[in-house]
Amino acid sequence: MVDKQKIIVIVGPTGVGKTALSIELAQQLNGEIINGDSMQVYKTLDIGTAKVTSEEARGIPHYLLDICDVKEEYTASDFKQMAREAIQDIASRGKIPIIVGGTGLYIEGLLFDFHFSGEDSNDPVYRLEKEKELEEIGCQAMWEQLKAVDPVSAETIHPNNTRRVIRALEVTHASGKPFSANDQQQKEAIFDAYIIGLSTDRAVLYERIDTRVEMMMQNGLEEEARQLYDAVKGLDVQSIRGIGYKEWVDYFVGQLSKEATIQKIQQNSRRYAKRQLTWFRNRFEAVHWYDLVENPNTIAQVVLDCQQFLLGSE
Repeated sequence: MVDKQKIIVIVGPTGVGKTALSIELAQQLNGEIINGDSMQVYKTLDIGTAKVTSEEARGIPHYLLDICDVKEEYTASDFKQMAREAIQDIASRGKIPIIVGGTGLYIEGLLFDFHFSGEDSNDPVYRLEKEKELEEIGCQAMWEQLKAVDPVSAETIHPNNTRRVIRALEVTHASGKPFSANDQQQKEAIFDAYIIGLSTDRAVLYERIDTRVEMMMQNGLEEEARQLYDAVKGLDVQSIRGIGYKEWVDYFVGQLSKEATIQKIQQNSRRYAKRQLTWFRNRFEAVHWYDLVENPNTIAQVVLDCQQFLLGSE
């Protein structure tokens, strides 16, 4: 039996210190970092995605950052393929692959041997019907339809993410099985992964998120969002649907004040963090949870735990 490649994975909600920990571990463990965030793949989107800066990176190589134009779509399947190639490359040079990110579907698809629900379940006619129906009944009612047939998927898909809601309904309709059914079949682990989960007290987390958005504003988030808005020219593409960017659309067309826009970004970021935590706690069993916000000295224990794992003495 061939031993599985050992990797380190860092997951958790936005704003808990995943980036800083990944750099520290890469330095301590002779590692290189693979981005597992669905928005950090886009060129020019640096502030709103909290992308690692060259100073923060401290010379550590990063993969899957700045690889897509803002008009391009980037899927979980794309990530799965590219991240596995990066892992192979890093490991071939005797380095430790460290995957860091908060996009749960991406991380899960990378770690386990399954292909994503709907890769072969398409019904364009049904999809068009649902898109027309959406215009009549609205996103909440459409989401309620999904909740009725697949509550597991509904838990992880926001009602406003109508594209994903309709896709889940389409796959359920075409395959005769819930969209989440493929994910529920226990998957064979591809890698020997030590999964680090970062979290903290919810009130503390929400305060950090609000402060983080205010810092993004000081660093030029509005200008970055304006450049993206001008670049995509009204296209409904993945990049403009990201939190920190989609909220500006109403402001740019005069339908929302700047203050309300900022509050909306903060609110959406808090809600997303809650969904991220729910995902990782419900979907990943072998997660080692740490709180580096209230207990920053714990980082030494994280390093030690990873070293023991890599030596095979976990």
